[in-house]
Amino acid sequence: MIQYIETFLVDVPTIRPHKLSVATMHTQTLVLVRVRCADGIEGWGEATTIGGLAYGEESPESIKTNIDTYFAPLLLGMEASQVARAMAKIRKAIQGNRFAKCAIETALLDAQARRLGVPLSELLGGRVRDELPVAWTLASGDTAKDIAEAEQMLELRRHRIFKLKIGLRDVMDDVAHVLEIKRALGQRASVRVDVNQAWSEMDAVRGIAALEAGGVDLIEQPVKAGNHGAMARLKQRFDVAIMADEALHGPDDALALARADAADVYAVKITQSGGLLPALEVATVARLAGVGLYGGTMLEGGIGTAATAHVCSTFAELAWGTELFGPLLLTQELLREPLVYRDFMLQVPSGRGLGVEIDTDKLQVMRRK
Repeated sequence: MIQYIETFLVDVPTIRPHKLSVATMHTQTLVLVRVRCADGIEGWGEATTIGGLAYGEESPESIKTNIDTYFAPLLLGMEASQVARAMAKIRKAIQGNRFAKCAIETALLDAQARRLGVPLSELLGGRVRDELPVAWTLASGDTAKDIAEAEQMLELRRHRIFKLKIGLRDVMDDVAHVLEIKRALGQRASVRVDVNQAWSEMDAVRGIAALEAGGVDLIEQPVKAGNHGAMARLKQRFDVAIMADEALHGPDDALALARADAADVYAVKITQSGGLLPALEVATVARLAGVGLYGGTMLEGGIGTAATAHVCSTFAELAWGTELFGPLLLTQELLREPLVYRDFMLQVPSGRGLGVEIDTDKLQVMRRK
């Protein structure tokens, strides 16, 4: 039986400013959820987002308030092992709130996998890989700093896929910045860009033509999320892969994008999808439509990153790797044992449930009062 649901906000400084077209991050607010069950088992979930309300309609504060006020009363007293029934009740009673729903589902699945003594991936069909390629985002905006940072990551054998956040400057200024980095790294690394919806279609045509010619491998969400027509035209016009991110809020969007032939790649995010199981449905649509998969991030801490890793470990194909570097961007670690990154890969946890443990003493010190 579900006895208690508790939410925490934890403000963690980043190791450097992280510039997106919608916000510049100096601190990340982790939203953590703990579900306590009558049999003594606990499960953890995470609903971290980016940039307050600049990125999406849920903020850390609204997620906590809605879970405490609306989600918890619906779930208390329900059988904890019946995750599907609990989530069906939540989805019927509560509109939207994808991030909050994801955190609750993650916590319930974590608890159930611990109860059964298996990794969470086993509840999702079983893993086909134990490690995942991980991209690193270069987002200082300074070309020389970004090159130095990339060189350091290559030397450490931590990342050989780099994504650049662009869209704040003039299109061709951004292109020049990206191409200088690509020239410096050459064939040693894959270079990709994330525009975060900042370009018009005409800007995108100019920018993508130059980026494709310069050897960039992938263009993420170049235009507004709702402009499927522009995404489809760009996909048809260029050979470089076009990836949908903000346009993808779960399986319904995945199907609509597939019907419009509007993306080569889907960035699968468990929070944007509304949970781990809906994220699997996004992946199924992609497989049936011949769309590539990429494990996306909302710059979560260890809990959300581990949850996404379990999901991605089950994908039959993961052609574009993942971006599960969130914990590495943070100055503080809340896990008793950090996730393991080595030889350009994230090791998928193999213990019970999520396979990670929260340091509850540190959490009590760091939580927002």
